[in-house]
Amino acid sequence: MRPLPYHLRLVDYLKRAEPEVWKWASSFAAQDQHVQEVRAGLLRETYRLTPESHPDVYAACQAVMAKLEIEAPVTLYQAGGDSMNAALFYLPGEVHVLFYGPVLEKLGPDELAALLGHELSHYRLWSLDGGDYHTASRILDHTLADPGASASHANTARLYDLFTEVYADRGAAFVTGAAGPSISTLVKVRTGIHAVDPEAYLAQARELEAGPPRLSEGQSHPEIYLRAQAVGKWVEGDPGLDDWLRLRLQGPLSMSKLDLIDQAELETLTRRFVSRFVAQEAMRSDLVMSQVKRYFPDWSDAEATVELDAITPEQADDSVRDYLGFVMLDLALADPDVRDHALLEAARAAKDLGRAEAFLEALKREGGLPKREVEGLARKLKAAA
Repeated sequence: MRPLPYHLRLVDYLKRAEPEVWKWASSFAAQDQHVQEVRAGLLRETYRLTPESHPDVYAACQAVMAKLEIEAPVTLYQAGGDSMNAALFYLPGEVHVLFYGPVLEKLGPDELAALLGHELSHYRLWSLDGGDYHTASRILDHTLADPGASASHANTARLYDLFTEVYADRGAAFVTGAAGPSISTLVKVRTGIHAVDPEAYLAQARELEAGPPRLSEGQSHPEIYLRAQAVGKWVEGDPGLDDWLRLRLQGPLSMSKLDLIDQAELETLTRRFVSRFVAQEAMRSDLVMSQVKRYFPDWSDAEATVELDAITPEQADDSVRDYLGFVMLDLALADPDVRDHALLEAARAAKDLGRAEAFLEALKREGGLPKREVEGLARKLKAAA
């Protein structure tokens, strides 16, 4: 029940890249404001359940809290509506769980434990490591409220939510000792059906593994076919689970959906790719290196490099490979004295990345070279191959 790799990496990134924002978000003043807002909202919008009126639910909650090693006063609430669901409202040192619709009437004892395990795992995560993971969540929430928030901010918040739900699903399986109650609860809440065979649904979800990997399109929660597989793999101790989750929730690096972590990864990849491109002495002319330092003012002679076969489709999609082609094109055209050699090296690298045609098209469009020169480069590339 440790945080997922995405949680760890984002907290580390925010602490290093935004220390002042982190200091503000973790301040007591900001926490006090949040506490008052949550309390007022719950009192205004819900019916508060008491241990006297709902002893079974409170007893189930206390049992789940003991398994998750949570010690805090608990208050349960009921909201209206026809849709079944539940939510945790986080306050430091206090547990507040809100039930929606007829969810308490439709779930069996194990499913209720799974539902509570899911919601209380949110509390556990937010309380770990001095509240770091809740601080990160609040930073993302405040960032998205700003009109200047970028697409990378929105995608970071989305992925953080998706991985948090995966963590909470693990909590549901942890407190019940099996994946089944977690899966049947997911299906009941989603569909409203009265009886669910969790093994049959898990087999149904796994049928999708026979086709191409499907990237989640969820905005706050992954699709339940992904959540069912994720919790099943976790209970089974699948050693490839972290890689599977990254492929299904994040996908490879893509220029259209970079989050804050992917931006940092892309910068590292670019540095190493540029270092590989200028590794030959003939390529390190003053003009070329001047252009390199426009990309990276802190460039050093000890930069690491990357092998092209390490840039797999699982790591980077065609948009990133084309971007790397534009970087090479920019450097290759920086110095007329090394241009021909640099362009041939760039074209060879593009070919190894599977983007030779795209590179030549970019050269025609952006490089300002006559068509005959581009065609000559294509012939040289074919002859070299």
